[in-house]
Amino acid sequence: MQKKTILFYCITKLELGGAQKQLLSLINGLDKEKYSIYLFTAKEGILLEEASSIVGLTIKKSRFLERSINPIKDFLALFEIYLFIKKSKPDIVHTHSSKAGILGRCAAKLAKVKVIIHTVHGWSFNNYQPIVLRKIFIWLERFIANFTDRLIVVSNYDKQRGLDSYIANDNKYIIIRYGINYSEFDIRAEDKRREFGIKSDDLVITMISCFKPQKAPQDFIKLASLVNKILPNTKFILIGDGVLREKLEKLIDRSGLRNQVILTGWRRDIPGMLYISDVFVLTSFWEGLPVALLEAMASSKPVIVTDTGGVRDVVIEGKTGYLVPLGDTNAMSNRLTALLKDPDLRLNMGRQAKDNLGFDFTVENMLKNTQDLYGKGLYAN
Repeated sequence: MQKKTILFYCITKLELGGAQKQLLSLINGLDKEKYSIYLFTAKEGILLEEASSIVGLTIKKSRFLERSINPIKDFLALFEIYLFIKKSKPDIVHTHSSKAGILGRCAAKLAKVKVIIHTVHGWSFNNYQPIVLRKIFIWLERFIANFTDRLIVVSNYDKQRGLDSYIANDNKYIIIRYGINYSEFDIRAEDKRREFGIKSDDLVITMISCFKPQKAPQDFIKLASLVNKILPNTKFILIGDGVLREKLEKLIDRSGLRNQVILTGWRRDIPGMLYISDVFVLTSFWEGLPVALLEAMASSKPVIVTDTGGVRDVVIEGKTGYLVPLGDTNAMSNRLTALLKDPDLRLNMGRQAKDNLGFDFTVENMLKNTQDLYGKGLYAN
């Protein structure tokens, strides 16, 4: 019998985000007869239960790994990862997310792992950070890239951003698209309207995001206020949660939108929620390539998103949706109002949105490209 390849994944926290969902999709799809799989992550996370149900996956829950910067806990987490790597003896360490990407790759180097890979789900640095902090993160990414065999990026934007910041040479990058299971979004879910008291003739606008500054959810509320003045039969659904929730609730009350804006919290029935949506919007200040956007397009929904990160890889202006400048809620309101008034345009854009994704964004393609990369990495080493 051929010896199994031992894979060691590391991600900061299994929260309900795009990077986490994609990693679990990857692990689920891997051939367990070919791979022995380990996962190192924080001790808490919405998706931990789902991860624990994956047959053939061994999970190590860290006592110290967390998203916020804490030098003492970060050092202890690094030591934890190192010890778990030494115990599991992986052939490949594949890290995801910024914090785990830094600590996991350092631990893998110290443990002399043969192949070290990192997936960039958006870089650790961005233009909204203080310049000193941004330079520190860029330096860290450059340093760790020296002992990273391959950097997986999910968009052309992230690759170019890495090249422009001199993180690594061109030959170290490989683009592997996120994988969407299209069949999950081929459903009917009229019961979702009844669940939230949405009338049959109400128009529904949906955004899925964590309530944090990066996603600018307050702009979603401002958008609702602008559109509601023109189309009062419009409902705005915001799926997610986070540190800005209290501020958002106060903004909703001040704007008189308690009956128009629905905060659902985190949901596991995203296909059903997208089914009852007429348009998907995203107000982010910075992104890698948001999985929620891909899921909306897979649901045949037209999209209106801020022009950031890798969204230009999938959103074709005027064909599959609209791109608007960052923070420009007036421009987004104008686009959205026009789209809501034209059902034929919405239907046509939604169909083209799904068609435009094609095979590149399937789970099958993601699995094939990732496993090919693993094989090449082991052969080269």
